[in-house]
Amino acid sequence: MAFERVCALSDVPENGSLRVELADIDVAVVRFEGQVYALEDRCSHADVPLTDGDVETFDGAPTIECFLHGSCFDLRTGEPTNLPATEPVDVYPVRVEGEDVLVDTESDARLPLAAGE
Repeated sequence: MAFERVCALSDVPENGSLRVELADIDVAVVRFEGQVYALEDRCSHADVPLTDGDVETFDGAPTIECFLHGSCFDLRTGEPTNLPATEPVDVYPVRVEGEDVLVDTESDARLPLAAGE
């Protein structure tokens, strides 16, 4: 695993998200109910940033919503929880070390890890 620091924990609003632009990918760092997640910042249906949407619970799952058409994506797995999206987005392992949020975008994107505060 190749974790790299992407932001400070205080940069990510509670129950919100922060767009982080890395060399070859845009990542949504999401903080929700004491957990920190990282996923591809691109709706698989509409190709718009997920960080423009709300972070909420949908059918019991922590999600981020695409503002354009309302699809929600499970923060833990990247799977869409409702239509119109049918394809998942990549998720990435996260570690929080003190005030630093570290993300590994080089690992298998289908094996998410959330980091607690």
